Amino acid sequence: MTLYYSLVFLLLVAEMTLFMLLIIPLPFTIRRKMFTFISESPLVAKLQYGMKITFIFILILFIDSVNRVYRVQLELAESNKQQGAAVLGHERMEVQARKFYSQRNMYLCGFTLFLSLILNRTYTMILDVLRLEEKVKKYEGDPKATGKESEKLANAGNAGEIGKLRKELAQKDRDLETLKKQSEGLSREYNSLGDKFTAADGTPKKDK
Repeated sequence: MTLYYSLVFLLLVAEMTLFMLLIIPLPFTIRRKMFTFISESPLVAKLQYGMKITFIFILILFIDSVNRVYRVQLELAESNKQQGAAVLGHERMEVQARKFYSQRNMYLCGFTLFLSLILNRTYTMILDVLRLEEKVKKYEGDPKATGKESEKLANAGNAGEIGKLRKELAQKDRDLETLKKQSEGLSREYNSLGDKFTAADGTPKKDK
């Protein structure tokens, strides 16, 4: 097995381990803290971004392995059409070996991609269950369900998005302050021009 397929196999084992950790029954408090950490950790956000790029390369490997399996199937069909001989029998064994390795690589990449989709869906479903349990605890009057952990849990599943939204909110606040200052400046300028116009007209300024 080549190096990159060995790395794909290690990734598959890591996905299986993570899937087992997700489905293990844990107390609600521990599970809530774990998902809150995942949603707020910048390291997890960077890891998720890197994994997206990795899965793109795995998809390319999967397409290449499917293409190899198809070509080996054609070679095997050609060898079956020819009359059997000692040399041709040896060549047929070589084609069978290449077929086995191509199918192994195809299944390895395919199961890795498929399990990544299952993990993503399982993570989303667990988040939904935790949010529903949190709402039930709030309706029942549980004081532990009204703290900061609940707010963090509501934002879970958006790793990396929270920091981005905070930056956008801070930028909008700065824009709002700038608009307020411009409005105050325009108001002062308007009052100044009104005073000058009143003085030039010679009529007293009426208070509204």
